Amino acid sequence: QVQLVESGGGLVQPGGSLRLSCAASGFTVNRYRMFWYRQAPGKEREAVADITTSGNTIYADSVKGRFTISRDNVKNTVYLQMNNLKPEDTAVYYCKRYGSSYWGQGTQVTVSS
Repeated sequence: QVQLVESGGGLVQPGGSLRLSCAASGFTVNRYRMFWYRQAPGKEREAVADITTSGNTIYADSVKGRFTISRDNVKNTVYLQMNNLKPEDTAVYYCKRYGSSYWGQGTQVTVSS
């Protein structure tokens, strides 16, 4: 049974940093492509980063150079390091496993002065 628990969100000033965590259970994260998505108020959910089974990473243009996706195989956790945050990064952030329709509860990120 796939379960994903996101954490690490919060309120941060523009230019600040946060690290999001996605603790997985029911499967092993390094055997699947894993994604981070976000959904801002009034907007559709969008993919911002993903990591393949071989460790290759792909980023949306809007976050390239500021966000880094990674995983810890021992902790079975996927991370999203977010630097130089901007107000337009404000959203609920979700992680997702490729091939699964399961969505966790997400974690709220608010970037505001």
